[in-house]
Amino acid sequence: MALSSRDSSQKRAQRTRTRLRKLANGRPRLSVFRSSKNIYAQVIDDERGVTLAAASSLEGGEKKTKGADKDAAARVGALVAQRAIEKGVKDVVFDRGGYLYHGRVKALADAAREAGLNF
Repeated sequence: MALSSRDSSQKRAQRTRTRLRKLANGRPRLSVFRSSKNIYAQVIDDERGVTLAAASSLEGGEKKTKGADKDAAARVGALVAQRAIEKGVKDVVFDRGGYLYHGRVKALADAAREAGLNF
């Protein structure tokens, strides 16, 4: 029986996280969630099960800005990197969550790198 698109997506994301656990060496995970209208990112310490920093395109209060474009993803990447560095986290592993490393996901990652995160 064929998997639904949601099941396939969850399977891809889990496969990505399994590979990341082998590479993590105690580093927190920068996780990305992309919806059709917004993008979200959080830095998660999997050993303690705690979210260290988070940001989304819903923040900022400006109603007219879009949350589903590369500019919004870049803002979220820079914001989550700034918050992670304030908490003392510089090195992370990037969890793209099963999404292709392209478009909004790539823009978020590049902005986070420019803001000072290492991955």
